[in-house]
Amino acid sequence: MTQDGINNDLIYPSDDPEWREKGRYLFTQSITFQQGCTRVDNLPPEELPEVAFAGRSNVGKSSLINALVNQKNLARTSNTPGRTQEINFFRVMDQGYLVDLPGYGYAKETRSKVILWNNLIRDYLRGRSVLRRVFILIDSRHGVKAGDNEIFKLLSESAVSFQVVLTKTDKIKKSELEKCLAKTKEDMKKFVPAHPKILTTSSEKKLGLEEVRAEIAGLI
Repeated sequence: MTQDGINNDLIYPSDDPEWREKGRYLFTQSITFQQGCTRVDNLPPEELPEVAFAGRSNVGKSSLINALVNQKNLARTSNTPGRTQEINFFRVMDQGYLVDLPGYGYAKETRSKVILWNNLIRDYLRGRSVLRRVFILIDSRHGVKAGDNEIFKLLSESAVSFQVVLTKTDKIKKSELEKCLAKTKEDMKKFVPAHPKILTTSSEKKLGLEEVRAEIAGLI
């Protein structure tokens, strides 16, 4: 145990070759789009475990999901911020769901619609008993922003476990990534439900996917 309270002796699924293999196998199974929801009363029954992906608009959520499942178009991608306008559920056989949340923050839509999307995200995060973890995606080029901190606080208040995933790491230098990692780890110390390990990924270069799959396999 270090002075900052983090136990560096813990082995997480993303560190374990056995769990990485389980994650690889899990994502060779049938993964299909189940439904999209614009209201919480339309959500699927709370029967299977769920892992959700959240992040600022255009952070790369849909691209990461597509890379994880080895499908090009399972989750819709766009260069236009705010394109994902509903909570999308992708069923992993009979084992659980991957959940793609609308991007929070900036979007090319009316302010009233953005408020509705953000409220939908908050209602889902507060009230979902089968939610095992939320992966918060952060663009490694920009680091943690004010909107991210709002979600961190919401998850902390709701006692929902979350883990940060840095995206687009192929687009910055190694030294810049190390600085971003260090700063993000420092930021996470303020939030009790935050997972101590930060994952680094590039959907375009297929980097870090094994680790994310292993963490998901450990949850569902």
